[in-house]
Amino acid sequence: MADETAVRELVEKMTEERDKLLAQVEALSDAGAERASADAEGEAQWSAKEQCAHLAEMETAYRAWVERALAEENPDLRGVRGEPVAISLEEANRRPVADLTGQLRQQRERTLALIERLRPDDFERTASQPMFGTLTVLQWLRSYYRHDRMHQAQIAGREPDYQPRYASGSEPDQRRVRLQ
Repeated sequence: MADETAVRELVEKMTEERDKLLAQVEALSDAGAERASADAEGEAQWSAKEQCAHLAEMETAYRAWVERALAEENPDLRGVRGEPVAISLEEANRRPVADLTGQLRQQRERTLALIERLRPDDFERTASQPMFGTLTVLQWLRSYYRHDRMHQAQIAGREPDYQPRYASGSEPDQRRVRLQ
């Protein structure tokens, strides 16, 4: 069962990694945040703006997964989606950096409010998702800051230290067609 120290460390890491990511993106000009690495693969091909939109979308998905785990006994998360975000991946490059970072801040506030409502035993509840397998609520929540860290590296043009463990063993292609 997650104790007070584990929850405090979770929130600190979530805040620290999101703050690093926001500072990194806010240091870019709008034009710089729209550039994508042509020689990268997978999500690393996205621009910083697209990565921000993706992180916001995934924040709502992870939160929906956690909420389902709290409501049901080890639910199958197939088809469970988060609520739509204001700025989607497809429209990210047409929006200012400030709008995208504002969206990330708003989504993280909602996630932190959810965490505040959790009881210690809630962190041990599980849910299963085809891409990641069966995880506890605490593991789903830890995914947030690891995901932020992975995209920080991609935005900087580095190979991420963190690589998610996919149930299939390889990363699914989550790219979408870039609108010009």
